[in-house]
Amino acid sequence: MTAHVESPNAAIGRSAYPTVSRFFRHRLAILGLVMITVLVVACFTGPHLLPHDELFIDMRHRFSAPFTNGHIFGTDPLGRDIAARLFKAGQVSLAVAFVAMLMSISIGVVIGTVAGYFGGVVGNALMRFVDACLSFPSIFLLLTLAAFVQPSAVMITLLIGATSWMEIARIVEAEVKSLRERDFIAAATMLGLTSNWIMWREILPNAVGPIIVAATLTIARAILSEAYISFLGYGIQPPYPSWGNMLNGAQQYLSQAPWLAIVPGIAITLAVTSFNFIGDGLRDAMDNRSDT
Repeated sequence: MTAHVESPNAAIGRSAYPTVSRFFRHRLAILGLVMITVLVVACFTGPHLLPHDELFIDMRHRFSAPFTNGHIFGTDPLGRDIAARLFKAGQVSLAVAFVAMLMSISIGVVIGTVAGYFGGVVGNALMRFVDACLSFPSIFLLLTLAAFVQPSAVMITLLIGATSWMEIARIVEAEVKSLRERDFIAAATMLGLTSNWIMWREILPNAVGPIIVAATLTIARAILSEAYISFLGYGIQPPYPSWGNMLNGAQQYLSQAPWLAIVPGIAITLAVTSFNFIGDGLRDAMDNRSDT
């Protein structure tokens, strides 16, 4: 039977309450949580409450202003309901961001954990590879790769995930290097536990705090990345909406129908700001020094 060494954070129940309490004292984090909850609920329930879907064309009511002709956010040049397109686009943009976050977290955690635990030649080689990837501005790397693939939600998700893991790897590597010097890791080594067990069952659970914070911030960056790519025409392709391509289609109508850009722009701002607020709240809540 494999022995298990209890780490300082192993007793989750003993530390969960003060962490949650600190989070709920963070007003901006609560505001972000409320905003993102409302946005997600609106995106996934809103389309079922509207009379038309995001592809329904009504040329009689093209360029209808918000709250006219039964359209709460107005219509676009083809008479399509902006609210229906916004909510459907939110489903697409949020799903792309969430899956890309999972992908980038997975890559970053594996590379960061291995580099931080083993150090030496292995750690240096992995971190120099991370540095090489970071030497390219991520948005230009993302756009370059997007130009050579067939645009689709799946491909955009893979591209965003494959170009946003480097910062996570750095965070995890630094945390793992710190944890491997702790007494409970020395005890685990003396008991003869394998490196795989120590890395994934002892060290990684104690590094989960920074990873959770990085995950929320990565979602915010992924939403912006998807918007950039789609805005420039390399992302989700019409007629299917995303917040980015809605902004792209609004460019030539800014003076005639400004709501075409304002509505998706506000949605992107709210989503990114909310996740950043939540990330800040989680970071403060998981820092014991923030408890006063």
